[in-house]
Amino acid sequence: MSTFRYELPSVVGFLLFGVFHIFADRLHPETVGLTVSLLLLGVLFLVMMWCSFSVVRHAGGLATLLGEPYGTLILTLAVTGIEVALISAVMLSGDAKPTLARETMFSVVMIVLTGLVGLCLLLGGLRQKAMEYNLQGANAFLSVLIPLAVIALVLPRVTPSAPGGELSTLQTIFDIAMSVVLYGVFLIILTKTHSDLFQQPGANPGEEDHHGGAVRSVGYHVAGLFGALLPIILLAETLAEYAEHGIHEIGAPVALGGFLVAVLILMPEGVSAIKAARENKLQRAVNICLGAALATIGLTVPAVLAIGWLTNKTVELGLDIEDIVLLILTLFLSSVTFGSRQTNYLQGAVHLALFGAYVMMIFDLA
Repeated sequence: MSTFRYELPSVVGFLLFGVFHIFADRLHPETVGLTVSLLLLGVLFLVMMWCSFSVVRHAGGLATLLGEPYGTLILTLAVTGIEVALISAVMLSGDAKPTLARETMFSVVMIVLTGLVGLCLLLGGLRQKAMEYNLQGANAFLSVLIPLAVIALVLPRVTPSAPGGELSTLQTIFDIAMSVVLYGVFLIILTKTHSDLFQQPGANPGEEDHHGGAVRSVGYHVAGLFGALLPIILLAETLAEYAEHGIHEIGAPVALGGFLVAVLILMPEGVSAIKAARENKLQRAVNICLGAALATIGLTVPAVLAIGWLTNKTVELGLDIEDIVLLILTLFLSSVTFGSRQTNYLQGAVHLALFGAYVMMIFDLA
């Protein structure tokens, strides 16, 4: 019975998919009306978030069994896997907008680097006054994140080789290769040659058993992780359909869809990062936040470009001018924030102010 309760999110996720699959015509958003469709959207969102917490819980079990720095890496890859799965499932459905991947990736980067980093630094700073982390580790994240983000999300907008924010064939090949190579080199640095750069200063190797939850076998957690991930993938298209219908009917900004998907993806990881910051484990929070932003660009970009290329679907990655300004400002602010070995709550307040500007622009440009 305890195992059943432990895996209840996956069970509910599969059952919900079965219901929507069997009664697809009766539960179509245009058939049930706006009020019911919004309620169903809420149910979908909550169940998928419940499953995403289960993914993170199993990733945490694997992290405890395998140790650091694999702990944060497994957590990051699990959450990024949810993101790639959501975008890929909707892309392959045939109904995806060309800007879906761009909106989701931009939302993830902005929420992480402004909202999540801001909350970690503010709440942790108010409790600890000043927090320390490994400066070289943070710089390693940013040194890869900044060029990947600019080349993937900014360059396609300002180059004439393809219309709008699309990528030419040469740009597509280059972006896929560069993302895979740079992220691969970063993983070697993280796990093999320089793993000490990503550990809390002064912490002993055995001190960071911080993943919590019941720990069982590696095989059990691998099966549980994929068992919780699969319902999210199966329900992704349905969620996108209800979200698009609700946003259109109530006249909400189109970009709100990408924002909601990003919140769904980041919620479990965000809880872990904030908890770590409040416990004065800022390095773990930095690893989670910057790792999530880097994985979003380094893994999602090649995945969606490869899918678009193989299925002949249009993918637009180039941001609009106002979003480019926000992205460049966010990357610059992150470089300043993580330019010294200590942080405080003032830096958190500044990041949250920029997050507020990002949210304001979603509604101002509607």
